[in-house]
Amino acid sequence: MVRVSTIFIAICMVLIAASFGLILYAMTGLSMRESALVALSTLVCLVLYNAVSMRIRGHSDASSQIADLSRGTADLARQVAEYGRRMALIETRLASADKVAQDRARSVMSEIGELGIMIKHLAGSVATHDELLTSATSLAAAHRPLQPQMTDAAQVEPARTAEQPAPAPVALQAAAEAISDLPDMLAAIKNAAEANRIDLYLQPIVSLPQRKVRFYEAVSRLRDEKDHVFTAGQFIDLAEASGVIGQIDYTVLFRCVQVLRRLQVRTKDVGLFCNISGITLASRDIFSECVAFLEANRALAPSLVLEFKQSAFCGLGPVEIEHLTALKRLGFQFSIDNITDLRIDGRELADRGVRYIKVPTPLLLDQKEATSSDIHTADLASLLTRFGIDLIAERIEGERSVADLLDYDVRFGQGFLFSAPRPLRPEAAVPTLVAASRQSEAPTEPTAIAIHAAAETRLSGTAALARRIAQS
Repeated sequence: MVRVSTIFIAICMVLIAASFGLILYAMTGLSMRESALVALSTLVCLVLYNAVSMRIRGHSDASSQIADLSRGTADLARQVAEYGRRMALIETRLASADKVAQDRARSVMSEIGELGIMIKHLAGSVATHDELLTSATSLAAAHRPLQPQMTDAAQVEPARTAEQPAPAPVALQAAAEAISDLPDMLAAIKNAAEANRIDLYLQPIVSLPQRKVRFYEAVSRLRDEKDHVFTAGQFIDLAEASGVIGQIDYTVLFRCVQVLRRLQVRTKDVGLFCNISGITLASRDIFSECVAFLEANRALAPSLVLEFKQSAFCGLGPVEIEHLTALKRLGFQFSIDNITDLRIDGRELADRGVRYIKVPTPLLLDQKEATSSDIHTADLASLLTRFGIDLIAERIEGERSVADLLDYDVRFGQGFLFSAPRPLRPEAAVPTLVAASRQSEAPTEPTAIAIHAAAETRLSGTAALARRIAQS
């Protein structure tokens, strides 16, 4: 449809051309024919000028419209991309929420099944105890006539005791026996270390209050030729004095790496604590071999925690600091146990690579120690957390201790309440040279994966029962 402005312009151009022709006819003396030709020429020129100007104006308008359209298209594309990103994020969150809900449902169902099994075991135990109580009552009734004779014997015994000479003090006798047994124990420890009769025990370290296994502590034991077992408290000091502690630590470290590899086949969320003596840390020859071995297995650094005593860590010399720096450079983390003094500098320990501190539960809950230390034990966990150090309460033996530790914000626990140290099958961790000779000695002992599965099952059942008791 022709616009009104176009019609108005055409009329104006005709009027202008006609006026120009009439002016020429009236003033210049041209004939009517000549004046009409001039007017027609003027009209054609005006039409051409109008067409060209409209074409130029239309081209510029089209360019501006195209630019506006491109900008609008770009904005629309950005908005579509933003909506797509938001939709993907929503789908991811929905999928993760669905997965979490399924995992929680499965965990609840497994806990319900474990609770049923534990109730069955509890009913069997109660029935057994009833039978034992009935049999004990019957035996007591059967032996009741013998009480007068026993009373007479009890009256005669003090007289015999009065006639005997006073025995020697028990403490002096025990000290004399211990001194006389020192050479035999030294020889037994050296023979056990040379014969590689070093057994590895695993004790779980659980999270509180969930009681889920997060770490294991590797505990070493020595066996003599008669299979008598020496605990760490019995042989550590003698091994350090005799100079065989380095060999024991290297063997334990070797086996810990093998155990950790087996554990990571099942899960990568479980770490392992390996104890190292301060004598080994100060020895350049022995510790250089340990550093070389750890450097070859630096992929396990996030899961392997090297543990030292507080006494060894407080008396660090230049050699020990150099060795700790080398281990920290490789990515290994450290732990401190055998804590006897709660005056702890968290910043200094964090700078040296310490990430875990084990404090005995009696020391944490001791009110006298809380008043004598620089900081209250209830605030110790939060203080260490500021420097990236986790507090582990060890030697937990009762449920009441767990409740008190939760008030102190302790995140990890270790002790006989959760599990005692369990022996590891020798062929699961021994070096290759002696693996074949050990396979026939203890074929029924649990492997590292079996220990982990058994510990998880037992602790999850205990946690479920504790929650059920708390709810009831």
